[in-house]
Amino acid sequence: MATHSNSGTFNQVNDMPDNKNFAFALTSLTSLFFMWGFITCLNDILIPHLKGVFDLSYSKAMLVQFCFFGAYFLFSLPAGAIVKKLGYQKGIVLGLLIAAIGCLFFYPAASMHSYPVFLMALFILASGITLLQVSANPYVSMLGDAKTASSRLTMTQAFNALGTTVAPFFGAFLILNEAADALSPQTSAESVQMPYVFLAAMLLVLAAVFAWLKLPNLSLVEEDAQKDEQEDSGSAWQYRHLVLGAVGIFVYVGAEVAIGSFLVSFFAEPSIAGLEEYQAAKYIAYYWGGAMVGRFIGAAVMQKVAAGKALFFNATLAVILILVAVFSSGTLAMVAILLVGLCNSIMFPTIFSLAIQGLGKHTSQGSGILCLAIVGGAIIPLFQGVLADNIGVQPAFLLPIFCYFFIAYYGLSGSKVKAIAN
Repeated sequence: MATHSNSGTFNQVNDMPDNKNFAFALTSLTSLFFMWGFITCLNDILIPHLKGVFDLSYSKAMLVQFCFFGAYFLFSLPAGAIVKKLGYQKGIVLGLLIAAIGCLFFYPAASMHSYPVFLMALFILASGITLLQVSANPYVSMLGDAKTASSRLTMTQAFNALGTTVAPFFGAFLILNEAADALSPQTSAESVQMPYVFLAAMLLVLAAVFAWLKLPNLSLVEEDAQKDEQEDSGSAWQYRHLVLGAVGIFVYVGAEVAIGSFLVSFFAEPSIAGLEEYQAAKYIAYYWGGAMVGRFIGAAVMQKVAAGKALFFNATLAVILILVAVFSSGTLAMVAILLVGLCNSIMFPTIFSLAIQGLGKHTSQGSGILCLAIVGGAIIPLFQGVLADNIGVQPAFLLPIFCYFFIAYYGLSGSKVKAIAN
């Protein structure tokens, strides 16, 4: 998940003073993208771990993603109001503090051996990350020349993907490896305590750094945005390609998260690889690493190929690969499902950019609608969990195929700029 940091940003300010002095600020912001990619991907390790510790069904284990991505849906609008009141820099600091509190809650959750407390900790953690996303994205485009803003965003998104690639190794070594050596479910649950205390410490250090940093003032841009709002008439909802784009974001994030969430269980299946959890977890890095590599390849290819056609091609390829994974076994099934990560690489930014095309003054509202659609990461994995309980882990992967069918349709036809007739 990776993650998903392409929420709408304000226009760049060309005459921002002392742009050259913002290198340290940009480096610090990049670390935020890495951290929330890292934390989001750790859920893929937590799911099989907590499933074993609490002897959960697949659907109950998927409540991890439900609580995490549900926070995006519930907290996006309040986060916007908080940032409007406090400002962006204080919003970043508050987001880091809330995320750190969420990480610290893992300690009592493990000590109490309570799944509901784990879920509460995840919800708090995700609420902090939502506030971070709402606060941090505008800064990336502000720190430097407007002409190079897109390259800065690409770089920060690559670091987000780097976080999702590194996290499985961290989780496999410090959580699943320790859990495998544990003598009881209680001590197994406690294997998450120190890793999340370490993450809390890192988040608190970042909060201190951002409280101290001198970041650019966005007040001028905010005033312009407010003027635009006052002059506005109509709504982003009247654009068909935006509405379909929101559905596209919903099913994309849902499919990406559902596949990532089930990889450890999939590789543990006797017909696939029969791997132990801590061994299987390391392969998740290839899924998310493919998304990182594909992002750079896609950026180059889409200089020549229309975005809609690239989206259609990737979604169609994802459908074929999942069909291979569902109806084959062994190494072929493993490689096929991991390659879906490569297909996913361009989908979020491409759907997002196609959906807000031609919205004009409604772009800001459209971006907010698309961010709410990230809640697909809460809903679709839950449905796949229900399917896995009833028909098995491997056949349950048929669900994401329907998501990619819609994305293929959106790339080919649904993304054409069109207002809905009154």
